[in-house]
Amino acid sequence: MSVSVLGAAQQDSIVTTQDVNTLATKSGITIPPSELKDWSALLSGLNHCAKEILTLEDYTPAVDLSVYPRTDIHRPVGPTDTDHGGWAWKCDVRSTNPKSDELAGRTIAIKDNIAVAGVKCTNGTGGKVGEWVPKVDATLVTRLLDAGGVIKGKAACENNCFGAVSDTSVTGPVHNPYAHAYSTGGSSSGSARLVASGAVDLAIGADQGGSIRLPSANCGVVGLKPTWGLVPYTGCISLEATIDHAGPMARTVQDCATLLEVIAGSDGIDDRQPLNWPHGKVKFGQEVRKHVESGGDLPLKGTKVGVLKEGFEDPMTDPNVAAASRSAIAKLAELGAEVKEISIPLHRDSGMIWMVALPMAGTTQGLLSNPAGRKQLLYPDRCELVGSQLSQEAFDALGPGGQNIYLRGLFLQEKFGSPLHARCTNLLRKLSDEYEAALKEVDVLVMPTIVFPPVKIEEGGGKSLGPLKMLSRTIGATYNTATFNSTGHPGLSLPVGFVPARDDGNVWLPTGLQIVGRKWEDLTCLKVAGSWEGRNDWKGLKYGKCA
Repeated sequence: MSVSVLGAAQQDSIVTTQDVNTLATKSGITIPPSELKDWSALLSGLNHCAKEILTLEDYTPAVDLSVYPRTDIHRPVGPTDTDHGGWAWKCDVRSTNPKSDELAGRTIAIKDNIAVAGVKCTNGTGGKVGEWVPKVDATLVTRLLDAGGVIKGKAACENNCFGAVSDTSVTGPVHNPYAHAYSTGGSSSGSARLVASGAVDLAIGADQGGSIRLPSANCGVVGLKPTWGLVPYTGCISLEATIDHAGPMARTVQDCATLLEVIAGSDGIDDRQPLNWPHGKVKFGQEVRKHVESGGDLPLKGTKVGVLKEGFEDPMTDPNVAAASRSAIAKLAELGAEVKEISIPLHRDSGMIWMVALPMAGTTQGLLSNPAGRKQLLYPDRCELVGSQLSQEAFDALGPGGQNIYLRGLFLQEKFGSPLHARCTNLLRKLSDEYEAALKEVDVLVMPTIVFPPVKIEEGGGKSLGPLKMLSRTIGATYNTATFNSTGHPGLSLPVGFVPARDDGNVWLPTGLQIVGRKWEDLTCLKVAGSWEGRNDWKGLKYGKCA
């Protein structure tokens, strides 16, 4: 690398020798006095270049408001208008010239960590960063509009997308559509609520540890975390690039598949994506419809299903949830699937590895908006609202989940540093290889999506409980989900019945079966789920006894 700028800098760009000395001292290094003038000249030139760059016009995808107009943007108020917490913002966004009719007239909610130009994007948090109004549309937003979809607003999400219980969002608690005062799960809490309640036909969620699948299971909807990189994350607020996923949520497998078909494929911007997966390459919706309609009595004949033994072994596993999943698996066998048990012992430790790895990268990328080393669409205007470290105001605006990630990140970096993150990264690759080996024996792996029923939420917000009590409610929630964010395998949550709440046997809440497939074989997950759904009415299935 050559030094491209030397010589006299503008007066307002001069970096003095004292400035150089102070910078070095703060970083724990010493610069010989004889070299201070040299470094002053070099950094002054750099300072001038940095200021010049900030005067250049930014390069972002333009939004043509004549083609994609948006109206009636407002913050809903009250339980009815917000659908009991499901809506963060309402609006009407549609294309005046759709390119297809795949989603013609279908109403859609967008998770509130995804950019819709002109509509506030809180990411579930308060403070300055919660006031961000993007100037761009996420790639998937444009694709939805081009397919004739109508975006009706932003769905509430948990604070900074760090939360598996739906009472941490700055916009207020989100209530389970089947039992008021119970959690929808998170962090795509509003997305699941709005689909389940019928407020919209479809929704988009984002998932870094289970945030599509957990609320889908808790609310009785179908939610798919696609293969990592299948759906462009461009225009979505990142938590940590290697675990970021955006995906479809719907009331049926068919709708979920059609929605995936619309949003999947490379966009040429997101560096998580392969360049050889063009938009529209796989007709997910058409293929699922064809499979279900022509499947006969044994639509899963020839399909091998692996029951992940360790997926049922977390100490927090509720026996009724386990019974619901095992019954659903037995029904897969009745549809012709060959079912066998698969053991992957490292799965038991996967949550621990994910939990340690996430804060070290997530603090920088997710909380400080600094995904250094990535090639993506970034948002300088949002970065200005964050800074190089969290202010007291920003820290206080976080929910306990975000505060937990931030403090863990600081602690782990101070105490262990990069060797720990390197070890986690290698172990996560080992875990991926072990799932890959298992998926050579079977076509899909199955297990409960979340191992216990939804818990009660706090009307005053989860923060009112204090960090330990609040976070203790989610222990075990991501046991079967977070690992597949790190490995990138597709995971689909399929509703398979109702189970009683742990604190009240008279309250019945949905539960889900997770179907995990080989990377880039999301269609197989959808076909298995579609076959089960076509022969079973999950709403008529209950597991457990009333109190």
